[in-house]
Amino acid sequence: MKVSIIGAGSVGSQTAFCLATRELCDVALIDIVGDLAKGKALDIQESLPIANSDVSVNGGNDYKLTKNSDIVIVTAGLPRKPGMTREDLISINSKILRSIVPEVVKYSPKCIFIIVTNPLDAMTYLTFKISGFPRNKVIGMAGALDSSRLRAFLKEATGKKVKNIHGLVLGSHGDTMIPIISQSTINDKGVNSFLTVSQINKIIARVRGAGGEIVKYLKTSSTCFAPALALTQMVDAILNDKKTIIPCTVFLNGEFGLKNICIGVPVRLGKNGFQEIIEIKMNNNEKTEFDKSANKIKKLICLIK
Repeated sequence: MKVSIIGAGSVGSQTAFCLATRELCDVALIDIVGDLAKGKALDIQESLPIANSDVSVNGGNDYKLTKNSDIVIVTAGLPRKPGMTREDLISINSKILRSIVPEVVKYSPKCIFIIVTNPLDAMTYLTFKISGFPRNKVIGMAGALDSSRLRAFLKEATGKKVKNIHGLVLGSHGDTMIPIISQSTINDKGVNSFLTVSQINKIIARVRGAGGEIVKYLKTSSTCFAPALALTQMVDAILNDKKTIIPCTVFLNGEFGLKNICIGVPVRLGKNGFQEIIEIKMNNNEKTEFDKSANKIKKLICLIK
């Protein structure tokens, strides 16, 4: 199996490292700065004997390196800086995606796209439209990361083992994302059994601002470790046909009462991309928030048409 990663920055290179050390696939790392991608690829390749991994990792700026990829992950784009929202990036990053997608399609016409570039929902929509791929093969990485953050904060608040904490975050990958508390559990019990309404509301607010919280501390860079592991989880589910249910950003065609939009919902991931959209129940407040999130995404989509 082969996965190509477009963008050798923090997220791209850390994802390449995670995939290679787990021996999930061969990796091609592409960046407009070819030597950056080549240097990081060499560094990863030289670490693999320690991990007993026999995959290959190559880097450069030539899209020929991506030929016949099973999955192509796009992380390229301007990262957020302190005070910036993901939406602030839409103009420049849409131009970057318009240059990347045709090159990927040229060399890997049967691949599955995973989009990370922000604003993620709009960039996933743009990739779907430019590529001409079926919707099951264009997926945005959002809920996998945001749900991990929810679980981390629930663990911090309760002290319970994280393996017994299940959290679900849907909607936009932005400040209107919705932690679905009604479907989140700790030791198979509702979150309300362990936390007060005030505590839960603080966690919801922190999940929504988690990326910005980290950017505030890093100042000149953005998050990388959590996104890389979220991507690794998604790639593993696809390459190994695990049929794992993971919240991802996908194009809806009537599901959840929405059409012509990419938004985060639970999907079953397997060898063909997403194989099924899981239409879960939300309470009235969550559904209202979900619809608000969808309306904000629609406004962003209008900016890139």
